[in-house]
Amino acid sequence: MKNLIAAALATTALTSAVVAEGHAVTEFRIGILGGENAQDRMNSHECLRAYTQAELGVETRLFAPADYNGVIQGLLGGTLDMAWLGASSYAAVYLQDPEAVEPVLVKINLDGSYGYHSIGFARVDSGVTSLADMQGKVFGFGDPNSTSGYLIPSIEIPQAAASITMESGEYFGEVKFTGGHEQTIVAVANGDIDGGVTWADGQGAWEDGYNSGALRKAVDAGLVDMNDIVEIWRSKPIPEGPVVLRTSLPQDVKDRMTTLVDGLFEADPECAYGVAAGDSLGFDPITHEAYVSIVEARRAKSN
Repeated sequence: MKNLIAAALATTALTSAVVAEGHAVTEFRIGILGGENAQDRMNSHECLRAYTQAELGVETRLFAPADYNGVIQGLLGGTLDMAWLGASSYAAVYLQDPEAVEPVLVKINLDGSYGYHSIGFARVDSGVTSLADMQGKVFGFGDPNSTSGYLIPSIEIPQAAASITMESGEYFGEVKFTGGHEQTIVAVANGDIDGGVTWADGQGAWEDGYNSGALRKAVDAGLVDMNDIVEIWRSKPIPEGPVVLRTSLPQDVKDRMTTLVDGLFEADPECAYGVAAGDSLGFDPITHEAYVSIVEARRAKSN
């Protein structure tokens, strides 16, 4: 597929528009959620951008906003056409406009599941090995719109003990947002905060950062040595977030993009590794029904 796309881009000028069902698409825009620095996000998705441009024959651009809300608002405002969202970010879009996007695909783990976990962690030399050891200490969360970086731990951690709340100065000395998964990992590794949460499939070896997720990406980038940190908490399984497409796109464009991403693992495993944040079996079809519980959790949290 790489050679075919390279040849297509080299020999065929981009058309000014792809026309389907009477609608013209002159540009395709892919949003990338936060979680690592913007340049790394752009680099890991460049192959997808090139494949999309070759498939649709129109200029394709990547957007890596500073926070999750940038992607959410881009989808709601129609300035983004596709994104891989976390379940909570998808819920945020759905609650504001149920017709804005369609979930089409979900990342599949090596065991065939599509769940992952919010992982609480601390430095090994901090002496913190559980939530009980975090009392009076600084706990970091990534982004208010992150499923594993805020929504699920904000619900499940207080359930771990009656004394635990998410208010700064009550159980934890301070509860703070770091800005994203990578920032949380680096802050814990550097000793700037005592503990934090991030996402991982929870499969494979701890020293590798598990098979996929923010820890795996941080290990690959040389940002953390997993021997220096320890897992202190793990959520129940969370449904992996969906790849979504803007509902108002022409059906032909949606079909072609779904097929492209669905076949990415088979066509280019290296590209799929970057897009899926680690080892996976690629992507499979998914529908809104998989996220009803997350939508309701997000709705309840906002009330």
